[in-house]
Amino acid sequence: MKNGSLMYYVTPLLSRPNCIDCSCSLFLKCLYMLRERRLRPQIVSRGFLDDFPLTRMPIMEKSEAARDRYSQMLPKVPVPPLKQTLDTYLKSVQHLVGEEQFKKTKAIVEKFGAPGGVGEVLQKKLSERRDKTSNWVYDYWLEDMYLNNRMPLPVNSSPVTVYPKQTFKDQKDALRFAARLIEGVVEYAALIDARALPVDVARGKQAGTALCMEQYYRVFSSYRYPGLKTDTLAVQTNAASAASQHVIVACKNQFFVLDVVTKGKKLIETEILSQLVKIMTMAENAAERLPPFGILTSDGRTEWAQARDALSKDQTNRDSLALIESCLCVVCLDEPGGLVPRDSNRALLMLHGCGREKNGANRWYDKSMQFVVGMDGACGVVFEHSVFEGMVMVHCSEYLFNHITGSPSKMAEASSVRELAPPRRVLWKSNPHIEGLLAASGERLQWLVNNLDMDVFKFDVYGREYIKKQKTSPDAFIQLALQLAVYKCNRRLDATYESASIRRFQRGRVDNIRSATLEALAFVTAMTDERATFSDEEKMKRFRDAINAQTNYTIAAITGMAIDNHLLGLHRIAKELNMETPEIFSDETYLGSNQFILTTSQVLTTVKMFCCYGPVTPNGYGACYNPQSDHIIFCVSSFWEKTATNSAVFVKVLNEGLLEIRDLCNRSSAASPKGESTPTEAAPLSTLRLS
Repeated sequence: MKNGSLMYYVTPLLSRPNCIDCSCSLFLKCLYMLRERRLRPQIVSRGFLDDFPLTRMPIMEKSEAARDRYSQMLPKVPVPPLKQTLDTYLKSVQHLVGEEQFKKTKAIVEKFGAPGGVGEVLQKKLSERRDKTSNWVYDYWLEDMYLNNRMPLPVNSSPVTVYPKQTFKDQKDALRFAARLIEGVVEYAALIDARALPVDVARGKQAGTALCMEQYYRVFSSYRYPGLKTDTLAVQTNAASAASQHVIVACKNQFFVLDVVTKGKKLIETEILSQLVKIMTMAENAAERLPPFGILTSDGRTEWAQARDALSKDQTNRDSLALIESCLCVVCLDEPGGLVPRDSNRALLMLHGCGREKNGANRWYDKSMQFVVGMDGACGVVFEHSVFEGMVMVHCSEYLFNHITGSPSKMAEASSVRELAPPRRVLWKSNPHIEGLLAASGERLQWLVNNLDMDVFKFDVYGREYIKKQKTSPDAFIQLALQLAVYKCNRRLDATYESASIRRFQRGRVDNIRSATLEALAFVTAMTDERATFSDEEKMKRFRDAINAQTNYTIAAITGMAIDNHLLGLHRIAKELNMETPEIFSDETYLGSNQFILTTSQVLTTVKMFCCYGPVTPNGYGACYNPQSDHIIFCVSSFWEKTATNSAVFVKVLNEGLLEIRDLCNRSSAASPKGESTPTEAAPLSTLRLS
């Protein structure tokens, strides 16, 4: 065919075996580039898109209109078949409830899914909603997961990324780090405004699939407003975002406006540093110090909404709120935490500032990005999770950290530094009622601080490379180790949440991988059998079965075929139709299966940093993990109020389980030189049930 022919470009893509979704995505990209006359010559000559980066693909146009066209090329989130979801739901809960309860649940589900039944009515309405919207689940999911939640944002909702420990020579050195960070923020925000970020593409089995970039466009332009019953997530328009020429600097529980553009010109590092020094001096002036208003944002959402209403009665406070709400980000200059400088303590400093007596009020949690620069070298970022997922924040953080550490310092001659207007203190008006609200918020934050049990654990015996040699997905392997840890702690499995990105679709966020599978139960019971009933061969078979079950569920989730979003959508449609709540959603099994005792996510970084968050249930665990080539970082959290949970105990049994699985794999490899295991007949999975 001639080189100008469409088929010349796309035939190699369509011929790629076993990668239908990947090929379709690349086909769309190819069509886009052809239409815009931007197909690169080297791609044409080679026939494959070999030279595209594995994780990012360049955007071909920078305009918002072009970005919107690209986004619309992505498929919509599918609505899974009703029967498929109901069958998967029953399988996912069968071994987590008693036999009698499961019989009841099965009858309820069968009635719901019967021909002509309620389920079919709701399914049809959900399909109609998909036709009319770019993403049928987005608003439902956002409200259910975040905006309707009344818990405080710190610990309960806002995750953090902990940067490598910094060694600052003095306060000026710490401020210089902050200045370079702010300079990097301004650069990254400009890339976002220009729509010049490279497009993320998927890795793994569907490598090359383009991912939705919408979350990036909200990194600095979003603000979460507290409400009495539900919050509101506001996103500034492009024009308003471009006009956001300031950051808010928090220092000693005071807030300051730092303009980052003056007379149309961005401040350079030296100028930003000069302004930060002025802010530090202003914050130390005890005569002008105001009450710690930031602590109000750490409270429950209803309590904060009530306090915000009280604040807003005064024009000064309304003006101050507007300044904070319109900033690019908040930069928190923290006082030394006074804690032993280890990973777990730095995680605590990021998560809640260690309370009202330390840096707990030196925050403004409603803003999407808060960068923390501790004078003792504890640095990181707190992000408001309703706006974007962890990997978006990681990509931003890695860009900023590379900016801070990877280029020469831009120190200008003193004579060339412009005369700048000094930073402005954010002013507040208080009264006895507001002072009482501040005191109450401080007490509730302190309770949350005292309740959180965090253990950051570096498992350094092996990492991703060893797991790959077992011909196993590192994520599935680690999830199975987490299930083994849960079983060792509780002698049962519990409902587990693992976030799965659905950014392959328009406005995609996440769905849930239910990792506590029947196959995982079969494996962990074999591994913990004290009677040595199971041979290594049998254990390995169960191990492979569990890995396959986890992998298959993961693929279903990332391709829009998991069950949690679908069930949520059916439930919400029933409410919108003013129907009586279908029994499936009031059933004890459904309610219990949505109380996730173990909440997990893999957040992989290329820079030496890690992410963490708190549990989502009082009697549960949060487990964020970062698998590197030769080690794995786990951040395990729980609450002290529940004596049944203990992060140190969980870490201990997790370490044991990782070693036991390695030993099993090594023995199996030694017994089978070619790395092949002989299948053996396993006990029927249906006989395994938790009491």
